[in-house]
Amino acid sequence: MLREIRPAIIVLLLLTLITGLAYPLAMTAIAGVLFPERAQGSLIERDGKVVGSALIGQEFKDDKYFHGRPSATTAPDPADATKTVPAPYNAGNSGGSNLGPTSKALNDRVKEDVDKLKAENPAAAVPVDLVTTSGSGLDPDLSPEGALFQVPRIAKVRNMPQDRIRQLVTENTQGRLAGLLGEPRVNVLALNLALDAATSK
Repeated sequence: MLREIRPAIIVLLLLTLITGLAYPLAMTAIAGVLFPERAQGSLIERDGKVVGSALIGQEFKDDKYFHGRPSATTAPDPADATKTVPAPYNAGNSGGSNLGPTSKALNDRVKEDVDKLKAENPAAAVPVDLVTTSGSGLDPDLSPEGALFQVPRIAKVRNMPQDRIRQLVTENTQGRLAGLLGEPRVNVLALNLALDAATSK
């Protein structure tokens, strides 16, 4: 019987070594040579200190900053391990809420967010990405429309001209990859850092 099982065990060990060790190490080494910044997590620094990653969103609650997309990620409830609590942009629990279009909880949350945003900027239509979560819950980007919608609030809080803030949005807007793939987007962290830099001048 051992003679029949031995080939399966050897194949299992070989495939584990190849796909579980050799391949990941080789890809990490190649990525480190070809794309060193991305291989290290696309970290963004400010004054020599890491403040975030261009790949993972973070929550900005202060009205003087641009807010990103809502995040549906959760974490275990410290008071009751059988439950979860909202933990925006929790990279350890990436994923959407799995709530469908008929979900009352989702519809109530979206309606509440839309009402809040309409009160903030009644003259403009609310961009969909300001009230919907991404599939990962970690989206670091926002549509240019989502960023421009927030300009009046930020201009008022920071006492800055709206045109200057709109200019920052335009300067930080990235186009489609190779002019074809994806949609124009703005990295929220990079935009907020540019906003802080413009305010401090």
